Amino acid sequence: MKFLPFIILALYLGANYYVLLRIWQMLPAGIFLRPLLLTAGIVLSVSFFAVLVFRHSVPIGIGSVLYTVGTAWLIILLYLFIVILIADLLPFTGLYRREVVMRSNMLTFGIVAGIVTLIMVAGNLNYHYKRRIEITVDASVHGTSSLPEPLKIVAVSDLHLGYSIGKRELGKWIGLINAENPDIVIIAGDLIDNDVRPLYKEDIGEVLREIRSKYGVFIVPGNHEYISGIDKSVEFLGSAGLTVLRDSVVTVAGAVIAGRDDLTNKHRKSLPQLLAETDRRLPVIVVDHQPSSLDDAVAAGALLQISGHTHRGQVWPFNWLTDAVYEDSYGLESKNGTQIYVSSGLGIWGGKFRIGTVSEYVVIEVR
Repeated sequence: MKFLPFIILALYLGANYYVLLRIWQMLPAGIFLRPLLLTAGIVLSVSFFAVLVFRHSVPIGIGSVLYTVGTAWLIILLYLFIVILIADLLPFTGLYRREVVMRSNMLTFGIVAGIVTLIMVAGNLNYHYKRRIEITVDASVHGTSSLPEPLKIVAVSDLHLGYSIGKRELGKWIGLINAENPDIVIIAGDLIDNDVRPLYKEDIGEVLREIRSKYGVFIVPGNHEYISGIDKSVEFLGSAGLTVLRDSVVTVAGAVIAGRDDLTNKHRKSLPQLLAETDRRLPVIVVDHQPSSLDDAVAAGALLQISGHTHRGQVWPFNWLTDAVYEDSYGLESKNGTQIYVSSGLGIWGGKFRIGTVSEYVVIEVR
């Protein structure tokens, strides 16, 4: 595992070289586009790593530009790679001669650019359309005590507020949440993207205070709260009026909400430790950012677990990868009476594209 970052870096640089080389070959020699391509390629390739390394020190405005450009390029690069690779392989079928179509041919360049542009536009539009997912959980079937009254929960995850997503988008999302008139709002981690500084600059805390719910807004840390600095993250979340459940529990409206610290903390409490002093006759709702410990919730007799983290890969074909890695990478699964919902997230990491996945908020009625 210690070599994984170097492998990823090598794959990324290799993909950049392959794509830029092929585009260079498509463009006719002698035109101004070639040096422009080389300059743009270097800037795009470096932007993402620059903001990762210097995100806590560069001016916020520069960081926002580097982050937006660099992370968008990652996804654009992926689809350029796929389209160009297909164009490179098709000559083996005898459909055309590679040296005619792939060299000094502006038409080929235009077709490749057009296809990728259409994919990116469709992916961006899909990202901005937020799906409302509704599920019902019956506590009586699970065998726990009856709730005094039905409980309406709005659950969201993976907002990734910061350099790319700010108060304007957040305000729209809060409008969707408040329109549900929820009893409880649960945020299953990764509210912060990678730095708390942009959140203070934009007064994101004041916007978060506009969330309305009967019993409060509860959040667990995600891995990105650790990337942002866990102490600074918890301080910000508390200042924004959110109740942080970091290996802690709270009893609300006849139900126990058990908020686990993120898996990044290798010394987090086990679920039995977390629930040791709770009334086990009450329905238990586990909130755990990463859906890596589903059997823990089942063994503890939890009614419901809410998770996020996976984004379901965010863009195809990475949804195939998350589906292979996680037992439940997206959606509702039932295990021995425990209902588990893994959300693909309301926000997004990096480039604002959803291709083969959705952005969503989940309305859960517990009866």
